[in-house]
Amino acid sequence: MTVLKTSMRNFFAHKGRMALSAIAVLLSVAFVCGTLVFTDTMNTTFDKLFQATSSDVTVSAKGASDSGETTSDNGRPPVMPASVLTKVRAAQGVKSAEGTVFSTSVTVVDGKKDSLSPSSGAPTIVGSWNGNDARTMKITSGTAPKGPDQVMVDRDTVDKHHLKLGDELAVISAVGTHSAKISGIADFQVTNPGAAIFYLDTRTAQQTLVGRTGVFTNVNVTAASGVTDPQLKKNVVTELGAGYKVQTAKETADANQKDVEGFMNVMKYAMLGFAGIAFLVGIFLIINTFSMLVAQRTREIGLMRAIGSSRKQVNRSVLAEALLLGLFGSVLGVGAGVGLAVGLMKLMGSMGMHLSTSDLTVAWTTPVVGLLLGVVVTVLAAYLPARRAGKVSPMAALRDAGAPADAKAGRIRALVGVLLTGAGGYCLYLAAGVGKAADGSLWLGLGIVLSLIGFVVIGPLLAGGVVRVLGAVLLRMFGPVGRMAERNALRNPRRTGATGAALMIGLALVACLSVVGSSMVASATDQLDKTVGTDFIIQSDSGQLVTPQAVKAVKDTPGLARVTEYRTMQADYTTPDGKLLKDTDITAADPTYATDLRTKTVAGNLKDAYRPDSMSVHEKFAKAHDIHLGSKIKVAFKDGRTANLTVRAITSSDVVIDQGAKYTSIATLAKYVPADKMPLDQLVFATAEHGKQDAAYKSLKSALHDYPQYKVRDQTDYKQALKDQIGQLLNMIYGLLALAIIVAILGVVNTLALSVVERTREIGLMRAIGLSRRQLRRMIRMESVVIALFGALLGLGLGMGWGATAQKLLALEGLKVLDIPWPTIIAVFLGSAFVGLFAALIPAFRAGRMNVLNAIATE
Repeated sequence: MTVLKTSMRNFFAHKGRMALSAIAVLLSVAFVCGTLVFTDTMNTTFDKLFQATSSDVTVSAKGASDSGETTSDNGRPPVMPASVLTKVRAAQGVKSAEGTVFSTSVTVVDGKKDSLSPSSGAPTIVGSWNGNDARTMKITSGTAPKGPDQVMVDRDTVDKHHLKLGDELAVISAVGTHSAKISGIADFQVTNPGAAIFYLDTRTAQQTLVGRTGVFTNVNVTAASGVTDPQLKKNVVTELGAGYKVQTAKETADANQKDVEGFMNVMKYAMLGFAGIAFLVGIFLIINTFSMLVAQRTREIGLMRAIGSSRKQVNRSVLAEALLLGLFGSVLGVGAGVGLAVGLMKLMGSMGMHLSTSDLTVAWTTPVVGLLLGVVVTVLAAYLPARRAGKVSPMAALRDAGAPADAKAGRIRALVGVLLTGAGGYCLYLAAGVGKAADGSLWLGLGIVLSLIGFVVIGPLLAGGVVRVLGAVLLRMFGPVGRMAERNALRNPRRTGATGAALMIGLALVACLSVVGSSMVASATDQLDKTVGTDFIIQSDSGQLVTPQAVKAVKDTPGLARVTEYRTMQADYTTPDGKLLKDTDITAADPTYATDLRTKTVAGNLKDAYRPDSMSVHEKFAKAHDIHLGSKIKVAFKDGRTANLTVRAITSSDVVIDQGAKYTSIATLAKYVPADKMPLDQLVFATAEHGKQDAAYKSLKSALHDYPQYKVRDQTDYKQALKDQIGQLLNMIYGLLALAIIVAILGVVNTLALSVVERTREIGLMRAIGLSRRQLRRMIRMESVVIALFGALLGLGLGMGWGATAQKLLALEGLKVLDIPWPTIIAVFLGSAFVGLFAALIPAFRAGRMNVLNAIATE
């Protein structure tokens, strides 16, 4: 009880000094709890949606996916004959059954030809209005569609795009373009995660989406009273026989949820990973805080030992303070995490994904995890300072406060740090020298971990040399004040090393990812310059296939020398070595693609692969299956016949664009696949007549004005789009790393604040002998800048080493250009100086306001 009382008294006596450490714990716990609450809420939202929209039993065509997705290679949804509906209605236990048609392979535009598709990546769904949808949608304006000239729209889409009754819309599908006017507006009765939904009457939906009547994509079945869903499914299967996909409401909901969970888990664990980095950085802050508090209370602890406190009691006293800190920060962090989750929901809402706070889900495990993490991490971080406190002898009561042993890192620590750093460097060297990227990933990961730990351990040893260099370059110009700032940073290398290491971790990851991202862009740009021989690339950023109408518009554009279509399809291969490879891609293109993409071949001529009944394979595939020029491969096309194709070319596997592609001609594909099963184009390439590139570019954009889902890009545009995509990903990662950097900044602030308290008497003496307040504040700011730049140098150097090694592995996949983004690196380094200045503002201000006499009298 005495230990607890002492701990609580010390904790509240130094609560101001503990504040920043508590904020670090709060932020880290909030990020963890916010992630868990946000992802749990999204899962709850989708669960409710899938349960509400699933009929008791759903019958769909055999080609449909488990989750009911209707996208297919030919742009039309898999369908079944309307006679299925009659059979289902005849099954025992069926109360009612209704046939529906819907598709997600569509684009809807308004009268200005602007796309109405969600910007969040959620689907655009066009389907027939039916009784099952009426359970989750309520018509609040107008009427349901009753003819070919009417369409009903969901309220969210209407509000977002400022639509109203009577506005004309156009539905663009693989079949063609269908125009209709808004006849009604329907509100969701469950939370809409962001999809845009449009309803047509059944006959119009069939014609618009499939191209013919008398077919359905789904039959929604309702069970009679007393009939369970599994029993109803069994009865329907008995009536229909094989050849159809029949699922209960639970199976449909589970399949949809499984698709969502894949994305959700990636996001969840990625965010938790960044929260872990923030916790790691927070550990340094907590270690520094307790180390400095222990050092400042050396005489106090010595007196406690002199009057009878044991080492264990002193140790437990410090750990109890850490426990209080962890509890306080974690409790606030759990509450802040719920607030963060609500903020993320609002952010997603602004991006088009609507999440209702009524679905906010806080599982009991979330606060438990947050509290455990916060408390355990804080107590573990305080363990080493607590051990040092327990070793304080009673004789320390007779000495000045402070721990002389902290002035330089121990030899054992230095030796361990050197060994770990060397081991990490060797692992990175091994990673850079492997022959396969997969073999090097383990060495890379191990090298990153070991080198990071090594730099953390060896930080105090490095602090002496690096700070002296920085001082000579930056601080000497400020005269005596600069020299004092340098000596203050060198006074306690362990503290400086730990503070710099906190900043180092975040900046190392920033530098590594910057190098990798920049190298990927540079490599892809280099490949485009070397291999792409066409002027324009037409494709959809959302992955939609290019409709025949859009292809015709491209081909009719004046000023083009050639147009090349490009599509893929799955097939089952039987290779010369007798192996059966199921669901393997084959790429079909026009013969001009051999000119549009100058792919290197190791045997044969790629143009010959586009001859009748011919194909090419890549080098790795050929070696794996004993394939040579002239070898025959049996190719069973999906929804088509089997062909025996002759290998006329073997392409290099050492490429970025179309890596691993196996080519054949569209004419060969059309020979074995029925016209209604032929896949649509994924891309279309266009080459202008000589000297007419600018005019053709404008003409192409004009020709595709009615098809806003497709982008026309020349090579400059394509490179910029690639750069923007990688840049957006990196910016998102930098945003998540910002939490760790904020915690590191708090560490610098805390270190300086406690350092000012520790040097109160010294500051008073300097002021007494003539140091002005302005000079004092400048000295503290310069000390902070040096510490921040020390961490930045270590982090950026380490990160560039990681990034360069990672690029060596990417080179094995064709990304051969190493590009160091010096503007980014320099900006981060200079930004670190501003971080140091910012972190020192409050400590410098407080130091400048000290009363000189009181400071001198401080014990």
